[in-house]
Amino acid sequence: MKFLKCLTLVILSFGIATSAYAEQLISEDAIPGEFSASVLLTNDYVFRGISQTGNNAAIQGSLDYEYDFGPAAVHAGIWASNVKFTDATIEIDYTVGVGGSIDDFSWDVSAIYYTYPGAESSLNYDFFEIAPSVGYDFGFLSASAGVNYSPDYFGDSGDALYSHAGVEVPLGPYFTLGGNIGYQSIDNNANFGTDDYLDWGVAVSTELAGFTLSIGYNDTDLDKNQCDSACGNFVASVSRSF
Repeated sequence: MKFLKCLTLVILSFGIATSAYAEQLISEDAIPGEFSASVLLTNDYVFRGISQTGNNAAIQGSLDYEYDFGPAAVHAGIWASNVKFTDATIEIDYTVGVGGSIDDFSWDVSAIYYTYPGAESSLNYDFFEIAPSVGYDFGFLSASAGVNYSPDYFGDSGDALYSHAGVEVPLGPYFTLGGNIGYQSIDNNANFGTDDYLDWGVAVSTELAGFTLSIGYNDTDLDKNQCDSACGNFVASVSRSF
């Protein structure tokens, strides 16, 4: 709850500050590259098919920086959400990477560090991933694929590899249909708490007055005794980018 209050105050303060002052100590043009931010509200935070909030609502925010140097761009970002784990109520992820595009082909290689402040260090929740990915825009649809590799995955579960692919298809001028599928393999399944598993999801999104609205469904092929109500959920969200 303290995290939600702090995030709300930061957002409100940012809005008040930018509207109240015409002059700036350091102009935006004085800093190379571009900053962006986003805020998202959702009824459930689902990560690779499994709820991270016990099927409860989440508020998420991000701050990103990108510097374009011609054929490619470097980027860095921080992302946060509430979660509902043993000894952890917040997840904060840090990302750095480089990516670019050639005509309709795009590529990216990122490093992601997932952290859970407040969790006991003995739980070994924090983990690191390297995440290369590629994409292609065919016009009538765009497709992407990638892998995320961790040498020591969540909960001290050893090597882990997540292979994934996704598509986005325009549905007329206002809506987009998206679909994703992935496979999570884990070295130490006992420590993680599930077998290796397949996850998938579908969603429809649209833009409305500067906001992105989305509704979809996510699930896995895990037995219910391993995933229970954390799998197989409808997810709705509203987000805004700045």
